[in-house]
Amino acid sequence: MTGKLKCVIVSVDGSEESMNALNWALDNIKIKPHDPDSGEPQGSFVILHVQSPPSIAAGLNPAAIPFGGSSDIEVPAFNAAIEAHQKRITQAILNHATEICASKNANVKTQVLIGDPKEKICDAVEEMHADLLVMGSRAFGPIKRMFLGSVSNYCSNHAQCPVIIVKGTS
Repeated sequence: MTGKLKCVIVSVDGSEESMNALNWALDNIKIKPHDPDSGEPQGSFVILHVQSPPSIAAGLNPAAIPFGGSSDIEVPAFNAAIEAHQKRITQAILNHATEICASKNANVKTQVLIGDPKEKICDAVEEMHADLLVMGSRAFGPIKRMFLGSVSNYCSNHAQCPVIIVKGTS
């Protein structure tokens, strides 16, 4: 797939499916990195990762801990520990993604956003004026999809650019 794509966003969440989508994008979408005449950058791949807010990632309220609750001092420490853990996970995901890109000699930019993935991905598409969004599909069954929702389904219906959903092979 070639063309005058200036911005291709590949959304990664650390899952095998998202890394397969990244591999697929790098193998099948060609972006000319520089204008042959001026040398100016023409287009880029953007690896996008959306981190959940610390309160959602924790999945619990430290004030509800059964062994005595928490004091005002423990809540900030708890949130800081969750945030530090999320940053380590995010860095590991980006490191894996950039290793894939390096193995294919692809030059990419990375961006991390915090919030609801489906909304933040669509916001990023709009803000970066993306020409294409590539993402993996985890293929949740109907029960999981009902409770968790489908980020790829939401983005395919709300993103302001074409969306390619790379399904895993089974």
